[in-house]
Amino acid sequence: MATFQFEVVTQERTVVLADVEHVLLPGEDGKFGVLAGHLPIMAALTIGVLEFGPLQGKRRKIALGGGFMEMNNNRLTVMANTAELAENIDVLRARQAKERAEQRIAGQKADVDFSRAKLALRKALLRLEVANNE
Repeated sequence: MATFQFEVVTQERTVVLADVEHVLLPGEDGKFGVLAGHLPIMAALTIGVLEFGPLQGKRRKIALGGGFMEMNNNRLTVMANTAELAENIDVLRARQAKERAEQRIAGQKADVDFSRAKLALRKALLRLEVANNE
């Protein structure tokens, strides 16, 4: 199977730079895949699981905090708000973040930004999902 260059970057660092056969991305309108030779495309990405690697077999996973992607000249670049490889996720820290978010939501206090708390909970649950499915 043909490969293409795949890169995931955040403001702080390059998370992945590899040749891959397939990438599955969490798009705003649902998941979609990219193979070598794909036509040029740009798309918004949402919070979700990004998978990459061989078309058949075990793929690596990233907990993606949204962003954008561009496929051009057989190179896929993901510009992520946040991105964490499954093997790098600190499960204890993710559990603590989940508990803090749940407490903020359950507290029903007027000074709590519920949309931020729900977003924090969603990201913590995603990180736990990705880490546990490694």
